[in-house]
Amino acid sequence: MQITHRLCAGRFPRPFGLLALFATLAALLFAPAAWAATVRIAHLEIEGDARYDDTHLAQHGLAQPLGRPYAGAEIAIREGKFAGKAVGVDFALERVTGADAKALIAAVEKLNGQGVRYFLIDAPAAVVAEVAKAVRGRELLLFNVSAADDALRQAQCQPNLLHTLPNHAMTADALVQYLVSRKWRSVLMLEGPLPDDHLIAEAFERSAKRFGVKVVDKKPFVLSNDPRQRDQGNVALLTAGADYDVVFVADSDGEFARSVPYRTVRPRPVVGADGLAAAAWSWAWERNGAPQLNTRMEKQAGRRMADIDWAAWMAVKAVVEAVARTNNAAFPVVVKYLKGDEIAIDGFKGNRLGFRPWDNQLRQPILLATHNAVIERAPIDGFLHPTNNMDTLGFDQRDSRCAF
Repeated sequence: MQITHRLCAGRFPRPFGLLALFATLAALLFAPAAWAATVRIAHLEIEGDARYDDTHLAQHGLAQPLGRPYAGAEIAIREGKFAGKAVGVDFALERVTGADAKALIAAVEKLNGQGVRYFLIDAPAAVVAEVAKAVRGRELLLFNVSAADDALRQAQCQPNLLHTLPNHAMTADALVQYLVSRKWRSVLMLEGPLPDDHLIAEAFERSAKRFGVKVVDKKPFVLSNDPRQRDQGNVALLTAGADYDVVFVADSDGEFARSVPYRTVRPRPVVGADGLAAAAWSWAWERNGAPQLNTRMEKQAGRRMADIDWAAWMAVKAVVEAVARTNNAAFPVVVKYLKGDEIAIDGFKGNRLGFRPWDNQLRQPILLATHNAVIERAPIDGFLHPTNNMDTLGFDQRDSRCAF
């Protein structure tokens, strides 16, 4: 499926008065421009991706996607027509589905041979890493919009792979900063059995150590109908024992986490996968133009915008911004601007956004939200950095193990 928006701009004929000038401008701005340059952007996704299983989406957990992020990219393409007009550029969005990493690699190679330079990739981390490694050295950029794994920004980083979705380290740092600001410095951690649960728990423990929060106990939970494992899914039993200020739930699936609030032995707040979650986006964010973006999302997809939708929207916006600001220059020039200090992308979160040069992660504020309200925005006041306070979230340059 291909969506193309025809934009136009170019040299105006010499006007013979104001009326002629206005008529010429109107004709050029609204008439099709067959001669406009076309910048093609491909959106890659995995067929049958388990993360978007209908039963999984039906849970509507705080940490869960609400659908495929392609809708976010579509919105950004439509918005990009205004920037494109100024430089005579047509932006086109193409959706590509593959069964596995091998299929996506073949698609990238084919499209790249046709001149496509920009690719959004919506896939699990293992697929993202494989695709990025396979196409390294080609004249292209990949934008990771749905894999939060820290390894993609650390040991598995690639120079051709940019990340618009915040990683686990960023969201954990945001959450722990908030706990510190509330003086909730002792945490009971409940960790699920899935590999992603372990990655989330690891990121939280790193953040807790970084900001002086103590994990007083860590207990594994299992969500099962097996009577022999019933105690491992009993919230009352899991939250008994040593005292704590808050319960953190590492649950990538979200099914167990939604049963934790209001069932703890002690009356304590719940954070992580439910209760209060750290996210790239929330439909309840009401500042910086967010309501307009949320309205466009509901009109486009018939649902609210979530993290990965925002990440896909942001990836397309980054390409549009770089192409427009460089006057659709040669690819190396666009990349230099995109990764440079001068770029200023508006993510509707109140800050000038750009990519960290040491790991290609988009630095950005993180929203701390419940099901229907944004409680705070991180970095929290008082957490300072020598150059950019947003670098208190995630891997700072001195913490980075990325070696392009």
